[in-house]
Amino acid sequence: MEYVVVKWLHILSSTFLFGTGIGSAFYMLLTSLSRDVRATAVVVRHVVLADWLFTTPTIIIQPLTGFYLIHLAGYPLTSRWIMWTIALYLLAGACWLPVVWLQIRMRGFAQDAVKAGTELPPIYWRYLRYWVLLGIPAFLALVVVFYLMVAKPA
Repeated sequence: MEYVVVKWLHILSSTFLFGTGIGSAFYMLLTSLSRDVRATAVVVRHVVLADWLFTTPTIIIQPLTGFYLIHLAGYPLTSRWIMWTIALYLLAGACWLPVVWLQIRMRGFAQDAVKAGTELPPIYWRYLRYWVLLGIPAFLALVVVFYLMVAKPA
């Protein structure tokens, strides 16, 4: 593929990855904090769906296009900015995997609460804290990856 096409796919997929992540986090957190069980059940269900539809494919596309761009541009893999990008991307991924598991579990807790006509259980709130604590380093890592991707510092 032509460099410009691969670069466009890389930028587009990074936008989907980052945009889906920040948007999903914003709505899931605010809806959860509203303590509206029905709304939370709907939003968490949609967040899980968004991860499958948007985040998962972009997590695959990003390294494929990134390594191909590195190859096409002739950058050595040992460049500091590339090594930092890879490390931070892996950190974000290491945070994302448990987040997905937490979201799936939280979706079940919220759906069960709706069916039972009860409030969200204490374990939902514990998982939400873990979800936030994992989301912060993932978000910051991707912000730095964006910078490194654009600046390519020496």
